[in-house]
Formats: sequence, C-alpha cells, structure tokens
Amino acid sequence: MANPKATCETNLGTFTVELFADKMPLTAGNFVKLAKSGFYDGLHFHRIIDNFMIQFGCPHSRDAASSRAGTGNGPDGCIEDEFPPEQKISNEVGTLSMANTGSPNSGSSQFFINTKHNDFLDWFNKGTPSKHPVFGKVVEGWDIVEKLSTTPTGHGDCPKTPMQMIKVSVTD
Repeated sequence: MANPKATCETNLGTFTVELFADKMPLTAGNFVKLAKSGFYDGLHFHRIIDNFMIQFGCPHSRDAASSRAGTGNGPDGCIEDEFPPEQKISNEVGTLSMANTGSPNSGSSQFFINTKHNDFLDWFNKGTPSKHPVFGKVVEGWDIVEKLSTTPTGHGDCPKTPMQMIKVSVTD
C-alpha cells in the first residue's frame, strides 16, 4: 500500500509531500488527521530561516501578526515521540520533521521542512540534544518551498509578507 500524499496549496503555489505512514505511523497519522479535519487550512508559515528550514502548523498563526505564533498545539495536544530504532531517517533537504519544544513528547501540530541537511536535528545523533523525527518528504513543487524559504523575514524569523497555507488535501 502506498503512503498518503498531501497537496499543500499556498499563496505562492502548490507543493506535494509524501507522508511516511509506513515508517512513522504515529507522526504521519497525526498530520493526516489534522489535515483532513481542516486544521491547517488558513494558517501561516510563522518561522522561516533561509538555508535552514520553514516552520508551520501553529493554530495561533491564523493571524499572521500574532505574537503567540509558534507556541500553540493541535486540538488533541501533544503526541508521543516516535523514534523507532529501525527507522533512522535523517533531516535531509526536503524532509518534513516534527517540531517540538525540546522536551520529550512535546510535538503536536507544528512541523518544519528542512531546506538544508540538518543532521544535528536527528533524534539518533548522539552529539546533540535535538530530537526531531522525520515523517515525510516534499516530492513535487520544490520550487515553491524554495520561494517560501527565501521570503524576507523580520522579528522572530516571521515573514514580513504573510505566507499562507490555503489548503492541505490528503490522498490515501
């Protein structure tokens, strides 16, 4: 059975991600559930750091100017960290990774797309305290992700011009 894909329609264009439900069922399943409920529709990218990552999924980012953007969780709260020893997927360019506070089991609705290889964020990297499980990868529309990643930012790495996710549609 093929992994689900999510089509992400933004105000700059559309990109598609494959969700690794076969390798990361809890984390990918959480994303699918949120996307199918419409949770992500209308939110804004609230943190963009060129040559690092773009972050998305905070419910407070519905208002692009909210000072609380980056601090919220999904309606079901946090999920358990998913670190299966047989699935050591690195935070390579184009991968989706669960954002968290740094504390165990603090991931929820926020995720980021790596725009460079950020192996220091790998949960299995013994040289870093960061632990971010990868649960998907951009498979189409990388040019749109690149446009998002080079958007000028201001205070707190927030885009100066709002970058909105219009709709996320999942196909199984």
